[in-house]
Amino acid sequence: MISTAIRLARVGSGSELAAAAVIGLGYPCIMLAALIPNLWIFAAAVAATYVADQHLHQRGSYLINRLGKVRAGLSIRFLVRQLLLILLLARMQLAEQTIFYLTIASLLLFYGLQAPHGALVTLVRLRRKMPVVTRNIDLGMLRIPSAPPRRLLNRSAEKMLHLDIFGFTGVLIAVQSGKDVFGYVGLGLTVALAIGYVAALLPYLRRNRRVPAVDTVLQGVDEWLREYRPTTVLYFSGSRDSAYQVNMWLDTMKQVEGRPLIVLRERHIVGQLGPTSVPVLCVPSATHLMNMDLSTVRVALYAANVGKNIHMLRVPTMKHVFIGHGDSDKVASINPFSKVYDEVWSAGRAGRDRYALADVGVRDEDIVEVGRPQLAPIQTWTGTPKNPVPTVLYAPTWEGWDDNPGNTSILLAGENIVRRLLEAQEPVRVLYKPHPFTGTRSPQAKAVHARITAMVEAAAAERATDARWAKDAAELQAEQSAATAELARIEARLGELGAKGRGKAKPTGKDEAETSRDALADPAREAELAQLKDEWNAAYWRSFGWWEHRVITGAEPRLYDCFNESDGMVSDISSVVSDFIASGKPYAVTDSAELGVEEFKQQNTAVRAAVILSNSAAQLDELLAAITGGESADLLADARRELKAYLLGPDEPASIVQFNDAVRALADKSEARNQGVAQRMGVELAAAAEPSDSAPEATGDPVDGDSSTGDLTGSESADVDSTVAG
Repeated sequence: MISTAIRLARVGSGSELAAAAVIGLGYPCIMLAALIPNLWIFAAAVAATYVADQHLHQRGSYLINRLGKVRAGLSIRFLVRQLLLILLLARMQLAEQTIFYLTIASLLLFYGLQAPHGALVTLVRLRRKMPVVTRNIDLGMLRIPSAPPRRLLNRSAEKMLHLDIFGFTGVLIAVQSGKDVFGYVGLGLTVALAIGYVAALLPYLRRNRRVPAVDTVLQGVDEWLREYRPTTVLYFSGSRDSAYQVNMWLDTMKQVEGRPLIVLRERHIVGQLGPTSVPVLCVPSATHLMNMDLSTVRVALYAANVGKNIHMLRVPTMKHVFIGHGDSDKVASINPFSKVYDEVWSAGRAGRDRYALADVGVRDEDIVEVGRPQLAPIQTWTGTPKNPVPTVLYAPTWEGWDDNPGNTSILLAGENIVRRLLEAQEPVRVLYKPHPFTGTRSPQAKAVHARITAMVEAAAAERATDARWAKDAAELQAEQSAATAELARIEARLGELGAKGRGKAKPTGKDEAETSRDALADPAREAELAQLKDEWNAAYWRSFGWWEHRVITGAEPRLYDCFNESDGMVSDISSVVSDFIASGKPYAVTDSAELGVEEFKQQNTAVRAAVILSNSAAQLDELLAAITGGESADLLADARRELKAYLLGPDEPASIVQFNDAVRALADKSEARNQGVAQRMGVELAAAAEPSDSAPEATGDPVDGDSSTGDLTGSESADVDSTVAG
């Protein structure tokens, strides 16, 4: 649902809409030019539609999908254009010429080649598709062959159909010049290239170019599992937009004691997974998953409540734990589905109390407080601003699926918040980092976001010429230039390593099978990536002045990096607030629904130590005073410390230590359960196998001459056998 909204919102990019308009208007122009007939208008309109089509495909526009839904798909568009070429030739009195018949024959042959081409592409892809996708798992025993060149399979239908451009060009030149040879050459080139494309795919159908059979692959995976003997599994299933829910646990899984394993259920999540050295096994088929040898796993961790969890929950030899993907006062944090797990792990006491108040059936004894290991990178506040000009982060959440004014502050209070910060009596630096979904559903939110962005950027431009910081700017100019160059170097290196930084990673040309074969754990690469990202973050903040406002979008810099750079934050009800509390810094939360301070605090635990803002944001002075005024002005410091312990647990021992202790304790319970079951089954089987002392020996003869108690009937014997076997 979220992904659909985002795609629909992104349809509206200027260049994509322009390309769609060109296609929509271009075809009527081609038809009109063919009917008139006018060769130049026809050629211009054809060229425009080619360029527009190519642009939409290069951008991967969602409009391509929409055109197919309205019966204007790729093949239809090309076929209509080719038919209009035939119409042009007929209208130009060439219907009795050889070029006319050859054009028809060539285009029919070219169109006929689309079927074998499409079939071959589909077959190659199907025969390259494995039942699993892996990372950091050695599948060398399977001897997976290399993938076909990327240029053959990537956007193959589009590439094949665009080969008709040679025929189009040749025929139009022939019509203009009167020399049919140009048409013959162009049409011949189109057909020859199409045949060549089909022929290039044929070798990849050979047996030695295919991946091993499904059973062979699954057997290889089971062999690896028996050798690796995983003990703790992080299980995840979700949509394309939910990858962050598993990514936030990657560092924790790396530090888990024993032999961790990440099990995914959707192929699209694998491509969005962050760098990790932990083995990753994606098993889309429930049947394949349920038949895998996971007998050594003792603890299974679940980051989301989804239907596919049942495929792992059914395994009794492991203990199941819900760890979630955030800690907040949202309804998702008290989902009744949590009853299915052996334990529910929360960050602190607040999670335990939430379930008790909600009364959804989760027992108190099944809740374990483990802290939040993900918050380790957040630095604790020193009590004073980091720079001479204090930095305030405004990080609103998005508008949600309904028009509840409590969803986000951006609609009713966003501009007031930013304006008051920018116009504060004492200078303040503003970092504006909106939720990535902001404006995807609500046009009003999108418009407000644009105005806030404009406000911050205008203030940044004005401050750049402010004489108050001219001396500092001059002193830092060399350092900022060096930082900018450092950013370029780091991003280039990240691109070489195939990491997803601010830009897109370079395509590797590998398919899932080849990537599974080659994506083995590389501790050196992982360490370099971690170091590069830290260096990138440090260089980013050095690349501009500590007094300069900034609009921050995208994945980098990370939210926690923004926490560390800021001295205070303004936000809404979301897990962002709970996470920021780990820093101990002053923060403000907007009561956009105007519940009133007391009711707002009563309903939302995370705001009990916050400055509560009305939609006018008039209370921002309290936040700024707490940031810059020292202990005497920071009236909520003690409340923040208490709330931090309540929400996130104690600072000592460290969260990862608490987490590992919980894993170890639950693994012991799982092992004890399995041993108990094995002992009980052994006793029962032994009892069933031994004859009773009071029973006569089975001789096959009637007992005491009573024929009615002789040999059992076939059905009775079968019943006894099945009872013993059970």
